[in-house]
Amino acid sequence: MSVWDGLTGQEAVVDILTTAAAAAALVGGPDGAVAAARAGMTHSWLFTGPSGAGRVDVARAFAAALSCEHAGAASGPGAPVPTPGCGECVGCHTVLTDTAADLRTVRAEGLSLGVQDVRALVRDAASAPTSGRYRVLLIEEADRLTDSAANALLKALEEPADRSVFLLCAPSVDDVIPTIRSRCRVVALRLPSVDDIVAALLRDGVDERAAHVAARAAQGHLGRARLLAGDEEARARRAQVLALPGRLGRAAECLAAAADLVAAANADADAANTERDEAEADALRTALGVGATSSGATGRSKRATKATPKARTMTVRGAAGALKDLEKSQKSRGRRTVLDSLDRALLDLAGLYRDVLAHQLGATVDPVNPDAAAEIGRLADGATPERTLQRLEAVLATRDSLADNPGLVAQLAVESLALTLRDR
Repeated sequence: MSVWDGLTGQEAVVDILTTAAAAAALVGGPDGAVAAARAGMTHSWLFTGPSGAGRVDVARAFAAALSCEHAGAASGPGAPVPTPGCGECVGCHTVLTDTAADLRTVRAEGLSLGVQDVRALVRDAASAPTSGRYRVLLIEEADRLTDSAANALLKALEEPADRSVFLLCAPSVDDVIPTIRSRCRVVALRLPSVDDIVAALLRDGVDERAAHVAARAAQGHLGRARLLAGDEEARARRAQVLALPGRLGRAAECLAAAADLVAAANADADAANTERDEAEADALRTALGVGATSSGATGRSKRATKATPKARTMTVRGAAGALKDLEKSQKSRGRRTVLDSLDRALLDLAGLYRDVLAHQLGATVDPVNPDAAAEIGRLADGATPERTLQRLEAVLATRDSLADNPGLVAQLAVESLALTLRDR
């Protein structure tokens, strides 16, 4: 199984990247650099596409193809040269599992990606690869770069090392500053079609009916479709979101529904992060020696040590600051998890109102939520198409507000939305 087989609905992109990776494998040979340039191989790439298109998966597959040990090497005279990215060699395997010595991956744990992480990446980029042809630097969310981080990255892109390749991922080219995107080859991904996702779910062994429902509900997001197809709790949370419009009566009921939605998002964040946060804090305390004790009896006998009346706690200079920085980072990550959970809920809600509007207008399009026909009919009968469109626009505006202003109080934003959506 090659590294490309897991990419759903990106056939045109795979053709571009395999051509570039095949040319990149010639570097070091006669006219290798010229061949690579002609095939579009460059030192910096920007993968764009909406959430669910698989930007990071495509970038990682390309990184594996660049590291493939079989690329450019025919098995014998006259034998065809294998396509880069066999998926079986050590080079491919270590990249796909993020353990390759020549791969550095940076992802935003919190709301932004800071300059320190990027500076470390730039230092790595200046080093020669240890085992493969290239040192690959993967930034999973280039749209979250702070201004200082973007400036630090720009310097590396302006004067790239010969054997380093930067792979950046972002929702769109507009999410990356012009000076960075102008130095990258842009590869635009599309959302997989419903048929593409259904086929992938069927390969996973999902029941055909469940695969169709999950594929439509996921609205082009393969990862979301797999979650809905295999996780009962995810399906229950979606059902709770789709039932929300039916709860929006009096103002108090709207506020209660909004509170439940935010509470569910917070619960998702706690479930995802609590155990990890505790493990990180314990590991840092251990590394810093926080909480360790010293009796001051070095070199004494065990008997003398036991007689010491009181042990003193060891302190490490800067320990308190390090723990505080970790706590700040964890809070930022938790906040982002909450926002991601709310975004999924709002996307489900937007899909519901889209179905209502299509029902009202008699549009011959497939519903996003075929399993919510009763609720769609009820909402369609209780409002005009104009009112439904206003509701849909309100949901999408709230999504944009939370995405563009991470510091916005989510509770207030969702409460405002709930009041806007209620029957008048």
